[in-house]
Amino acid sequence: MTSHSEQVDIQVGEDIIAGTMVSPQRKVPGILFVHGWGGSQQRDLARAKGIAGLGCVCLTFDLRGHELTRERQPSVTREQNLADIVAAYDRLAAHPATDPKAIAVIGTSYGGYLASILTTRRPVRWLALRVPALYLDEDWDVPKHELNRQRLVEYRNTFLQPAGNRALSACSEFAGDVLLVESEHDDFVPHTTLMSYRSAFVRAHSMTHRMVDGADHALTEDSAQRAYTSLLTGWIGEMVMGARIGNYPHHLAAYS
Repeated sequence: MTSHSEQVDIQVGEDIIAGTMVSPQRKVPGILFVHGWGGSQQRDLARAKGIAGLGCVCLTFDLRGHELTRERQPSVTREQNLADIVAAYDRLAAHPATDPKAIAVIGTSYGGYLASILTTRRPVRWLALRVPALYLDEDWDVPKHELNRQRLVEYRNTFLQPAGNRALSACSEFAGDVLLVESEHDDFVPHTTLMSYRSAFVRAHSMTHRMVDGADHALTEDSAQRAYTSLLTGWIGEMVMGARIGNYPHHLAAYS
């Protein structure tokens, strides 16, 4: 971790002697976890505790329409859940130990879709998307619970250009580091959707695309959970190490 040096005066009786105080960097990366539709922060919490051990401030939370507010799920819209994520981001960024120039957002499925859009609202240094879903722009204000599933299946199986989708458009402007994680046997988010996301990141500082072999959308098997945790922790560790040696790309200057 980068150290900070400060010249100090030390009072000794009537005399003053010079010293240099060397302390560790006070700010550390912040990691925001965004769960998928129908999920909760519980699975993210275990990973957050492990990643916090790398020297990060982590925040998990429950989107509206889930857990304590589950009764509101039939009426929750994407706009409302995006507002949840913005509020959670701001809470993380305001933590005294968080470096606002080093925030990662990790989103799963629906959470990955909204996390992509978040990058147009707030500065994000690293973006990790596991099986990110796609939705049509035209029904943005329709409650998520009421979206036509068959239409979504057809939409996600079509290779899409960034200009026609809000999330993909956000990805095309994102200049940080990206991790895309795909499940080999995903019945909800097909390979075509992952390729739409991957091709959209034309300005990314780096792109890492990994497949979890034998995994379904929800990572039902414990072995799939472990594989994803290993991938995510390894990637975050690499990114954090770069941050600690001051390896920030120029695109973050606007947020300094």
